[in-house]
Amino acid sequence: MLLDQYRIGPALNFTYLVATDEGGEGVVIDPSYGIDPVLAAIDAKHVKVRFILNTHSHADHTAGNGDVRSRTGAKVVAHRVAPIGQDVSVEDGDRFKVGSLSFEVVHTPGHTKDSVLYIFEGNVATGDTLFVGECGRTDLPGGDPSEMYDSLLHRVIRLDDALVVLPGHDYGVTPTSTIAREKQENYTLQPRTRDEFLAFLRE
Repeated sequence: MLLDQYRIGPALNFTYLVATDEGGEGVVIDPSYGIDPVLAAIDAKHVKVRFILNTHSHADHTAGNGDVRSRTGAKVVAHRVAPIGQDVSVEDGDRFKVGSLSFEVVHTPGHTKDSVLYIFEGNVATGDTLFVGECGRTDLPGGDPSEMYDSLLHRVIRLDDALVVLPGHDYGVTPTSTIAREKQENYTLQPRTRDEFLAFLRE
């Protein structure tokens, strides 16, 4: 499998190019600002990009959608409540294949109403739900601290420990992690009641 991570844009975004192999079918996850290096890699590696997977609708995760779609003809995938005019709307539990790659959607509202994770081939693209050592903000439009509690402490915490975490920004001490490591080291995933979590986010 081809899995390339690109740090692009002014907010240290991570965009991912995923494919069965060079010359194979694949996807781009969260095309950010400054998408040219990713477009160059798509051309150089002859990847047939079938879908653009958006973890949520914020502009720094969707700014490159148009350029990738124009270059490749790929369809934009996002949660059904995302206000971005996506070609394919997905919901929690949906599964789909791109070539031999299998993807699963996990709805994780909190940062936004339309936030999702994409689990594929031992990896999980977490967008702005989970960073290395941190979680996404809940004080922006569409954010909800109580929903973030449910997403982190009822959903993320139950994911397979072996999954490699592919975050939406380069905000941590390393560019990737694992669910097992985040359970141990990420202070936002430590056991708390809902009230304790809400108080913690207000601090």
